[in-house]
Amino acid sequence: DATEEQLEFHTLYGSAKQNWMGPDWKNPTDSILPLLDAILEHIPAPKIDEGTLQMQITSLDYSNFVGRIAIGRVKRGTVSENQQIALCKADGSIKKMRVKELHTFEGLGKNKVQTVQAGDICAITGLEDFEIGDTVADVENPEPLPRISIDEPTMNMLFTINNSPFFGKEGKFVTSRHLRDRLMKETEKNLALRVEPTDSEDRFLVYGRGILHLSVLIETMRREGYELQVGQPQVIFKEIDGEQCEPIETLVVDVPQESSGKVIELATQRKGELLIMEPKGDLQHLEFKIPSRGLIGLRNNVLTATQGEAIMNHRFSAYEPFKGTIPGRINGSLISMEGGQCTAYAIDKLQDRGVFFIEPGDELYTGQVIGEHSRDNDLVVNVQKGKKLTNMRASGSDDNVRIAPPKRFSLEEAMEYIQKDEYLEITPKNIRMRKIYLDENERNRMAKKEA
Repeated sequence: DATEEQLEFHTLYGSAKQNWMGPDWKNPTDSILPLLDAILEHIPAPKIDEGTLQMQITSLDYSNFVGRIAIGRVKRGTVSENQQIALCKADGSIKKMRVKELHTFEGLGKNKVQTVQAGDICAITGLEDFEIGDTVADVENPEPLPRISIDEPTMNMLFTINNSPFFGKEGKFVTSRHLRDRLMKETEKNLALRVEPTDSEDRFLVYGRGILHLSVLIETMRREGYELQVGQPQVIFKEIDGEQCEPIETLVVDVPQESSGKVIELATQRKGELLIMEPKGDLQHLEFKIPSRGLIGLRNNVLTATQGEAIMNHRFSAYEPFKGTIPGRINGSLISMEGGQCTAYAIDKLQDRGVFFIEPGDELYTGQVIGEHSRDNDLVVNVQKGKKLTNMRASGSDDNVRIAPPKRFSLEEAMEYIQKDEYLEITPKNIRMRKIYLDENERNRMAKKEA
């Protein structure tokens, strides 16, 4: 739906690899100066309003030395070091504070400055008790800007210390104190994240904006050297006017025409409601209204059904009445009976039982989830047993072992895959799935108790 006028724009050609930009691709230049000149010539300068100071806090940072740092763009006026300002809060109250230091952003770092003009983005230290959307204004004539809101968390996960038999082998930070301090530090700058303690000292409920939001935190922590375990993601329900409500999201999928039927089928199975279906170039553009619960595990299924050609994104829409039960994972788990190294011989003999996530030589422990059962129940298997060695030879007993390659999961896929009686063990080097209760008798006892 583009207009002819939209085609009239200044064009430059260049190569990042060879470090040049220019008006003619046939004649490479020796620098990127033509690009910088074109920016000055063709892109309009920022519009600056005249008047007293106005700056909305749109982001946060945190430093161990100065505490919380407010970041935003100065919309009007100027802000200076040691200047007294008024902080306009969400409840309408106004607090007087003083700016300690000002920094502007240059390259990948920050520069300490005395004054920041309207139109520039800056970081202010010295402010206390501020939130996203608050306005830094003139102390004599405070005028708040319209507030920006942050989406509420829609999902929570249980974070707990690693108590598996491989505890402490790979990570540096493994205790509940390490885990608590790291999560509390994250809440200082991660706005949509909330952390709540539970009845146990080593378990925390972490609320976030979805699987991706929580997985970024988990991935960052494992790279920093933390060991932890997480439970199955749970959607946050609310009671509105006496009715149980759940978060509903708008799901947008762009997919090739021939695969659109599969995507619609998968989404509708998870209580998705098709709103828009229209062609978009070579692709089919689909829009659904779907519960957040239905999105857990959907991405993996859609990518498999469309051979990786689907483009998906989703955004929180509203809380609506509960849509009913959604079918989860149908297949049960294959669970390791013993600890130790698994053997190729044992895996080969058990291949008809399901798909394995491990390969010969992997070190396992009792209760670890090592595969997906071909049926709906869990099955405990012995993958440590070796071939009986005798000095007798019989035809047919020495066939070569042929093992299918193991199924590998990314962090998000593993988080979506686990059941409610399973944990995901995360260490700097490995991601393992396990049963919460490693002992089979204890698992059976707990299952009866729940039933």
